[in-house]
Amino acid sequence: MLDKYADVIVQVGLNLQKGQRLLISAEMNTAPLVREVVKKAYQQGSPLVTVMWSDEQLHKIRHQYAPRDSFTEIESWLAEGLLKSAKEGAAFLSVTGADPELLKGQDPELIGIEAQTRAKLYKPVSEYITGGSVQWCVVCPPTPKWAAKIYPEKSEAEAEAELWKVMEKLCRLDYDDPVALWRRHLADLDKRRAYLSEKQFDALHFRAPGTDLRIGLVQNHLWAGGGDKTIDGIPYAPNIPTEEVFTMPHKARVDGTVRSTKPLKYFGDLIEDFSLTFSEGRVVDFHAEKGETALAKLLEMDEGASRLGEVALVPHRSPISESGLIFFNTLYDENAACHLALGSAYKSNIEKGTEMSKEELAEAGVNDSMIHVDFMVGSDKIDIDGLDAQGNATPIMRGGAWRFDV
Repeated sequence: MLDKYADVIVQVGLNLQKGQRLLISAEMNTAPLVREVVKKAYQQGSPLVTVMWSDEQLHKIRHQYAPRDSFTEIESWLAEGLLKSAKEGAAFLSVTGADPELLKGQDPELIGIEAQTRAKLYKPVSEYITGGSVQWCVVCPPTPKWAAKIYPEKSEAEAEAELWKVMEKLCRLDYDDPVALWRRHLADLDKRRAYLSEKQFDALHFRAPGTDLRIGLVQNHLWAGGGDKTIDGIPYAPNIPTEEVFTMPHKARVDGTVRSTKPLKYFGDLIEDFSLTFSEGRVVDFHAEKGETALAKLLEMDEGASRLGEVALVPHRSPISESGLIFFNTLYDENAACHLALGSAYKSNIEKGTEMSKEELAEAGVNDSMIHVDFMVGSDKIDIDGLDAQGNATPIMRGGAWRFDV
């Protein structure tokens, strides 16, 4: 399974080119998969693979014992080095499977300060990488504490083994040639993306229990999804697994209320059963049954944190949704359900966005923020219409299922 997983990551997720360097950021508890990826990358012709290891327990120790006034401290050399490597053409892979409740019980204010400090420092790196200059991919293999959160009745070892069985199906590794299967799946998503881009809807209308939300879209918006391409035309898949197509909301044209359908893990804290009310694009009211303080800190991160940067459509009958599990992990939960993102938009979701100045992007309605945080709103009860400038509606989804063929 690890062999197939690594093949999909290197050949589809990254589409690593011969002679291209690779940087991997990884949790120590993902080492078996990382070793396989490194082997495949060298076999693919990479001259150098660099792995930057982290240990989630060290992160927790900092919050337990570091001076309370030290959470604005951060080393800048790593971000500078990553940006330099990106500009030299390296590909990037993130491998994580963190404990969803790692920082449970820790001071939410310090969690927010640390997140804000890190987001500010790494924003130039993030913008450059996600702006289409190089391939990047995020994967989350099963790890013991994460698996135990999903299967609390089992031991950590039993839970991890069970989660690997599920992941084999969700990542399409239970086939003889998962690389070919992934390429067909991405081609199907590309057809849906092309249909929606051609329609150029003025807005989307979401309706579901607790949700009645109208999301205006920027003019000349582009839908992306599944796979992507660098500026130089190299195809890759930013997320494995992926089931979504997504585009850019107008930062000042979002009105109504939306209710979450799955928990949100944000910087080690869980936010559950929450709702957001928007007026003229900005969150003006919110409530959460659990993690409301963390939600408040998220929304206060900067001016753009309380506005939307992404709207994504995912059919309810995706493999992840059909598993019936809540993963407490954004990569998997967002690909089980339609979702929105607070914070920064992707420049590639608007025509010539990567060539536009900051002022031109702002004028077009593109949201800017230090963060980009996805939260799930989809279910088998969600209806979505595309609206033209006159308000005429075209069904896109009914009951969480596509209402158009490609």
